[in-house]
Amino acid sequence: MSNRPKPLVVLDVVGLTPRLLAHMPRLRAVAASGFEATLGTVLPAVTCTVQSTLLTGALPREHGIVGNGWYFRDLGEVFLWRQHNALVGGEKLWHAARKAYPDYTVANICWWYAMGADVNWTVTPRPVYYADGRKEQDCYTDPPELHDELTSELGTFPLFTYWGPGAGLKSSQWIINAARSVMRRHNPDLTLVYLPHLDYDPQRYGPAAPQTAAAAADLDRALGPLLDDATARGATVVALSEYGITAASRPVNVNRLLRAEGLLEVYTQDGMEYLDPWTSRAFAVADHQIAHVYVKDPADVPAVQKLCEGLPGVAEVLDDAGKAEYGLDHPRAGDLVLVADPESWFTYYYWLDDARAPDFARLVEIHRKPGYDPAELFFDPAAPAAAKRRAAVALARKKLGMRYLMNVVGFDAGAAAVRGSHGRLPTDPVDGPVLLCSDAASARERVEATQVKEMLLRLAGLTG
Repeated sequence: MSNRPKPLVVLDVVGLTPRLLAHMPRLRAVAASGFEATLGTVLPAVTCTVQSTLLTGALPREHGIVGNGWYFRDLGEVFLWRQHNALVGGEKLWHAARKAYPDYTVANICWWYAMGADVNWTVTPRPVYYADGRKEQDCYTDPPELHDELTSELGTFPLFTYWGPGAGLKSSQWIINAARSVMRRHNPDLTLVYLPHLDYDPQRYGPAAPQTAAAAADLDRALGPLLDDATARGATVVALSEYGITAASRPVNVNRLLRAEGLLEVYTQDGMEYLDPWTSRAFAVADHQIAHVYVKDPADVPAVQKLCEGLPGVAEVLDDAGKAEYGLDHPRAGDLVLVADPESWFTYYYWLDDARAPDFARLVEIHRKPGYDPAELFFDPAAPAAAKRRAAVALARKKLGMRYLMNVVGFDAGAAAVRGSHGRLPTDPVDGPVLLCSDAASARERVEATQVKEMLLRLAGLTG
């Protein structure tokens, strides 16, 4: 086909809000040439759910991504941050594009559920897990040769700045450079770029903190060359966010409540307690300001609901009707879904004595914890100097090729240090998600997350 679709560069700038946009002149220039709109997000307003809605136009009841993780009932396990694209139901954006233009090409640079997606170029974080227990920085690519092309040009993907106490600009800068490289080498019709930098300091310090404003300005400067490249290609630029991070400082220990009431069970190995989902009558999978509560016996649901409604920090308890109202009525969702009040967020903690916590609780360990843990963004605030010394010793062991544990994460002190969260629907647009587009002809004041897929197809010239 001779007339290719108009190229699109879609930037998922995590946490971008009107408040932070004030510190980002390069991104404001995108809106100045086109438009800025409020983005109507979905519940839960978390990465995996919202990205799935953006790319399918569907609500969680249809695409099935009810959070960043959930209880896999058929396996009896809690898993967060899975990566297989087959978990996402519905027609993806590129499938719709290829109906109109069969040769439509797509580069996915670090958007979630990348692995196994039938796109042309994939880059996603993926550590090397050695048999001796070591974890090393790296990424996964498809086609495989793209890995060596990028790492020889840019260096190894800096995984330890992508999340954890060292999370910062370096990982987003690598992603920006990778996107530029793929665009230069392969000229995709659609380039999806995930930029996590504004996920860090708003949670560490709060959305209105000077550190957060500085982070926004730093990311904006880093984006300049990528925006220039997109303009030179004649691409339409769309920059959007999944959610806005709002001020929140009260951790809510829902699993500890369920345990105290005899509903949550643990099993013990080597003096450490592990969540036992097989025998628990009720337990929660905490995900920022949302918690999915799984109840083994339907007869227990009313009592568990009443118990959760009385927990300070819980704003809503969604039953079947409540889940349906938000499009969250999918079999993967909890039997009840808790929504925190604006100042609160949910911990995953289920142990009652820190001495009996599992060893992974003090690690940056996003796959083994049965819930999200923002305390991973800090060196243990209860003893930061000691945590940094432990990290230095672990790093020395790592460099010598020895096994190590980077046990730097605090528990209640770490949770108390958190100053921002997300997941509930925004109440103030200044701290809510936003969409910027360089095409003024498509201007509107508000775009729903479910409308983004069709909007991108129109911007590419693939629908009327």
